[in-house]
Amino acid sequence: MNLLLHICCAPCSLYSWQALEEKGHSLCGFFFNPNIHPYREFKKRKETLRSLSEQEGKKMIIDERYLLDDYLRAVVHHEEKRCELCYRMRLEETARKAKEKGMEGISTTLLISPYQKHDLLREMGERIAAEHGLKFVYEDLRPGFRTSMRLAAEKGLYKQGYCGCIYSEKERYSTSKSR
Repeated sequence: MNLLLHICCAPCSLYSWQALEEKGHSLCGFFFNPNIHPYREFKKRKETLRSLSEQEGKKMIIDERYLLDDYLRAVVHHEEKRCELCYRMRLEETARKAKEKGMEGISTTLLISPYQKHDLLREMGERIAAEHGLKFVYEDLRPGFRTSMRLAAEKGLYKQGYCGCIYSEKERYSTSKSR
């Protein structure tokens, strides 16, 4: 299948891309992440992915827009649903772009993370893809997480320590277990 692969960051793309290609899919990457804060983090992730795609000759669409305001407007006062709202924003834009480019389906590198909500990603991905006349390819890529991080280290890629959102960054540095 001809897939548009939503990519959160370069390290997560390494194993994800390989695993989906091994399943016979033809891929184009898509960087769209309105949740990433601060701007320098957004820029670092975007430039790291751009460099990797150039080095490896991978087809990539990079959305240059920094849409943190849109993400915050969607999430504020709904923090308990922030992941769901974030997934929706990213998968909706991925589906819209895939349809525009004449692709058959979508997937996401979020599926490699042991920290993401896979059931929610799968349900939402399937629903959003169907609404756009596409297929959502769910692959449990978590077994490749450590491999992807090792490959990223070997390639000297920038690796971040949080999903990218301001809430995740707070949790990363918080000494309290309460959120």
